[in-house]
Amino acid sequence: MTDQPTHLVAEGRSAIFEVRAETVVSAPPEVVYDTVSDLGRSGEWSPECKGGTWVEGEPRTVGAVFRGDNVRGTDVVSWAPVIRGPWTTESEVIEAEPGRVFRWSILTGDRRRQDSVWSFEITPEAEGASRVVHHFRLGKLTEGLAKIISGLPEDRQRQFVTEWNDKLAGDVTATLDRIKVVIEKAAGK
Repeated sequence: MTDQPTHLVAEGRSAIFEVRAETVVSAPPEVVYDTVSDLGRSGEWSPECKGGTWVEGEPRTVGAVFRGDNVRGTDVVSWAPVIRGPWTTESEVIEAEPGRVFRWSILTGDRRRQDSVWSFEITPEAEGASRVVHHFRLGKLTEGLAKIISGLPEDRQRQFVTEWNDKLAGDVTATLDRIKVVIEKAAGK
């Protein structure tokens, strides 16, 4: 993999991409956890992941591997040479505490963990509700992003990081908004 260009983590950032969103869902933490840890249902809320299957280990437990089916349209950072249309990723669950946290890392083609981590963190709120934080952090370029970045001049690399971070921020917010609707609708709220 290409070494990470140092200017991509300049300007006081500890990660190339880091975004988070939070919301309060009218359901207890255990219900929220049961929903968000069911990655096969991701198509109900994710802008890109349309679902997938568990391919290794006990689903939803540390060490389990999930193959996600993803789709990206042509309008997403349209000038950049990113994957368009369908593609798959594999992820390994790295933390699974029912009612509290569900975290997974995107794997390389040969199943090594990358510094590309997604999570849902859940805390109880008053009256049986839950605060849910959806977080993504990319500390080091993944295989795919390294290929994209290495082919761009430095000014376009900076532009890509800025625009992709904005895209990711919109994705985590949209995901949480949809999860809230899915859970509250199922609870009749």
